[in-house]
Amino acid sequence: MDEQRVRGQESYLSLVLYTIVALALAFLIRIFLAAPYVVDGTSMLPTFQNYNYLIVQKETACLPFVSTCIYLGAPQRGDVIVLDLPEETSRALIKRVIGLPGDTVVISGSQPTITIINAQNPQGFVLNEPYIDPANYGGPTDIRVTLGSDQYYVLGDNRGVSADSRTWGILPRQDIVGRVLIRLYPFNELGVLPGEERYTTSTQSAQSL
Repeated sequence: MDEQRVRGQESYLSLVLYTIVALALAFLIRIFLAAPYVVDGTSMLPTFQNYNYLIVQKETACLPFVSTCIYLGAPQRGDVIVLDLPEETSRALIKRVIGLPGDTVVISGSQPTITIINAQNPQGFVLNEPYIDPANYGGPTDIRVTLGSDQYYVLGDNRGVSADSRTWGILPRQDIVGRVLIRLYPFNELGVLPGEERYTTSTQSAQSL
């Protein structure tokens, strides 16, 4: 009986220890590596809907007790990210990365074509955007902007209603919270890197833009 009592106490202490470690890891991940967000709005339809529950992988990890932050990886074209609105950082928005540092982004036409000009593609290439519902075209067009270092151009998938880089301007990297890593809800749409796009390109002459 005494041996069984000792084993029971050891099992209980092990359970308590494992629980503490698990909670500590969850806390550290929540604070430094990832954060939950709930979609509120229609600017990313049809890719994301109201009440989608997302886990966002943070863009930077800030080390505890020291004023040091490190980048965890540069955003890529086609990533869906959460950002702090540059002109009002208390507001978080969800958008898609369209332009990267050094790109010239050209938006033209009534159902806008997006052309990217950069050092690798001096003649420009047109983005193929299969995630856009044709009914969702709209908003500002006839835009040409060149990005500096650590600057990004982001758009919502629902172009007719989205407030994005077309209206409030270029996104500094420091205002990027992170990329959408997991969609947890609704359960029938659960997945990793939901909405991510890696583009096929077609080229056209820059002189025609």
